[in-house]
Amino acid sequence: MFLKELALVGTMSMLASTASYAGCGLSGGNVNILGNEFAAIQAIVAGAKECAGDGVTVESNLTTEHRDLQVAALTANPAQYTSAIVANSSIVPLLNDGLIRPLDDLVAKHGASLHPGQMITIDGKIMAVAFMANAQHLFYRKDILEAAGVAPPTTYAEMVAAAEKIESMGLMDDPVALNTKTGWNLGEEFVNMYMGTGAPFFNPGTAEVAINNESGVEALNMLKSLTDYSNPDFLTFDSNATGSLWEGGKLAMAIMWGSRGGPILDGEGSTEEIVNNTVLAAAPMLSGDRPASTLWWDGITIAANISDEDAEATFVAMVNGLSDEVVKANNTEAVWLSKAYAPTAASMGVAATANAGAVPYPMLPYMGLLHSALGEEITEFLQGSESAEQALADVEAAYTAAAKEQGFLQ
Repeated sequence: MFLKELALVGTMSMLASTASYAGCGLSGGNVNILGNEFAAIQAIVAGAKECAGDGVTVESNLTTEHRDLQVAALTANPAQYTSAIVANSSIVPLLNDGLIRPLDDLVAKHGASLHPGQMITIDGKIMAVAFMANAQHLFYRKDILEAAGVAPPTTYAEMVAAAEKIESMGLMDDPVALNTKTGWNLGEEFVNMYMGTGAPFFNPGTAEVAINNESGVEALNMLKSLTDYSNPDFLTFDSNATGSLWEGGKLAMAIMWGSRGGPILDGEGSTEEIVNNTVLAAAPMLSGDRPASTLWWDGITIAANISDEDAEATFVAMVNGLSDEVVKANNTEAVWLSKAYAPTAASMGVAATANAGAVPYPMLPYMGLLHSALGEEITEFLQGSESAEQALADVEAAYTAAAKEQGFLQ
């Protein structure tokens, strides 16, 4: 399904404009939105807030800690938030616990402006509406690579070799960065790298983890090789940190989210030299036949534990936040799933990664447990105090304990 969506990156799906006026035609309802904090989501929420008035209230909490808040917040009855903005992975725990409602009726009543390709359907029911595509991919400085006499890397081995040459020539210290902050970000970097081997995460048809193998060691060793050319504080690096380092001219190559492309190329907070020499390319390969990255969508959901009136008000407000006007005014902030979107240089890395054969992040009910174990258990290996084999054994033990506790394993 998602590969089909990403095939629309050039032409995109259809999303007509919606009216923006107080209340948006509603007679009441409370809207409270939980989501990540970056420009595209901020724009959507601003559009949703245009519906406030005539008895409708619209509030929001946009925070990088949204994943840690969403389950408890939506478990409350009534839920603390009426909408959670989610991605491939963060929707899974909400689905597992029945915390979001099917949207079929709301789409039928208020979704005439939405395209079927935006519908995230689980077991025959619409559970989310996607609004943007994303992937982590390569950003590089063509001037630094040219000065080092190296071609833009297409594999991670070439990326490491380029970093070594840049450092040895004295062109730049610590020329590489990835989002390797301990926790979710670090776990995602391993997931990306392991996807590049083509090996499965779990034994077929089971929840038994299957990463303690040669592919897992290969993925860890490549992460270690890359972080050897990163700032020693790499375990604190999230998207905000790597973006700031890039705009400050501290990096020659980085693996960052496509949604960072617009802010990096807009010239604000950086220099003309850096912007003009920044190129967005496909994620590099590891040893398999596809980029070592994962494809993502971001979308809106509606909480289960709220009134029907609040659910309707929330859906109408969120659709208002996805209007053509919002997309056009924020064209560079995302790879929008909208016919109003005009592809830019900022979208090229996501498109190239998709076209090279990257696959979606696994939407398995127990994948989040493995992701969490990875984010916590591989730090000692990256710091040089533990072997790759021991790190993977620690991941396996932490995951297995969590999976047994939640009933995925006996």
